[in-house]
Amino acid sequence: MNHPASDLSTGERIRVLRESRGMTRPVLAELCGRGPDWLKKIETGERELRSHTLLLKLAAALQVSDLSVITGTDTGPAQPVPLGRLSHPVMPDIWAAVMTRSLATPSPGPVSPAVLQGRSDQTWRLWHTSARNRTEVGALLPALIRDGEAAARTLDGDERRAALVALSDIYRLTGQATAYIAPAELAWVVADRALSAAQDADQPAAVAASAWNMGNILRETSYPEEALRVVDEAADLIRPHLDGAPDDWRGIYGALQLHAAVTAAREGREGDAWRYWEKGDQVAKSLPTSYVHPSTVFGRANVDFHAVSVDVDLRKAGRALGAADDIDPDVMPSRERRARLWVEVARGHLQRGDRTAALHVMKIAHEIGAETVAFTPSARTVASDLWRTAPRALRGEASRLASAVGIATG
Repeated sequence: MNHPASDLSTGERIRVLRESRGMTRPVLAELCGRGPDWLKKIETGERELRSHTLLLKLAAALQVSDLSVITGTDTGPAQPVPLGRLSHPVMPDIWAAVMTRSLATPSPGPVSPAVLQGRSDQTWRLWHTSARNRTEVGALLPALIRDGEAAARTLDGDERRAALVALSDIYRLTGQATAYIAPAELAWVVADRALSAAQDADQPAAVAASAWNMGNILRETSYPEEALRVVDEAADLIRPHLDGAPDDWRGIYGALQLHAAVTAAREGREGDAWRYWEKGDQVAKSLPTSYVHPSTVFGRANVDFHAVSVDVDLRKAGRALGAADDIDPDVMPSRERRARLWVEVARGHLQRGDRTAALHVMKIAHEIGAETVAFTPSARTVASDLWRTAPRALRGEASRLASAVGIATG
C-alpha cells in the first residue's frame, strides 16, 4: 500500500486515501455514520478530528490496517485497526474457518455430500427468513465451512463433485452473510473459493451461481465493468444447457440477468439496464408462477422488485414508486429481500424530497429485517440522511431509527 506523503495533514491523508480507493465523499461518510459535509470539513482542515472512535471507523472503511497511515504518526509501534466495514461478532469465527484452514489432509469420516448439501440449503433458507440473518447464519457457517472443506478433500469421484457443489454454495452464503462486515481480503478469498469449487465440480449451474456471487463482490468494490463481464460470461456458459434443465438452472440464469440490470442502472446505462431486466422477465415467465430460486430468490416477485431497484438507481423516482404500488411484498418468501424492497422505496421517496414517507417505509424495512437494514450501505445512507434532514416533528423518530440501525447520533 502506498502511504500518503509525510507532510500531509490528517484530513489531506484521508482525502488521498479515499480518492485512491475510488470512494466518493458521501460513501465514506456514510460508512462512518456521518454526512458528507462533516467529512469535507475534516478533509479541508476546517474541522479537527479528535475522536479515536471515528478515526478507527475511517481507517476500517478505507481498509487501512495501521492508524498511523491516517494520522501521520510514524514513530513508535504500529496502531492496528480491526478491519471490516462494519463490526459484527460473527466475524472472528468465520475468519478463522476461512483463513486458517489446515494444510494437512483431514482424517476420513462419515461425510455425506447429500447431508452437507441439505445443511447448506437449510442455512440459505434461514438467511432469507430470519430477521437476525447475519447473526444466526454466521453462527452456523464456521462448522459448515470446515465440514465442506473436509468432504471435498477426502471424497472422490461423483461424491467429491457433489461435495464441491455444496462447498461452493456454502462459500456463496458466506459471501452474502459477511458482505460489508468482512475485510476485503476475506471477501475476495470467499468469492474465489466458491468459483473454484464450482469449476472443479464441472457443474454449469454451480459455476453460474458462483459467478453471480463474484459479480456482487466486483460491483460493490467499484468494478462494474468486470462485474458485467463475469455475469455475461456465466450466462453464456449456462445458456446452452437450459433446454430440459432443472428449473433452478433457469433460475440462476435469470438471476444473472437481474444482477446485470442493477449494475448497468448504477452506471446510468438505462437502455442496457432494461434490456437485461427484460431477459430476466422472460425467464420468470417461462417458470412456474410460484417458482423461487433457493439462494438468489429469483422468481416473478424478485423480477418485479428489481424493476423498482433499476428505476431508483436511474433516479426515476416517480416510475419506481408507481411500480412499487403494484407489488404485494408478502408474495416474496425472503424477509431479507422484502426489507431491501422497502429500502428502495424509501430511496425513491427521498429522491422526491418526501422525508415523511421515506421515514415511514424505513421503519417498515427495519421491522421486517433489522440486520438487513443495519448492514446494508444503501439502507444506512437513507437512515443517516433522514436523521440529518427530517422535519422537526419527525426528528425524534428519525433519531431513534438511526440509533437502531447503529448510526452514531451524538
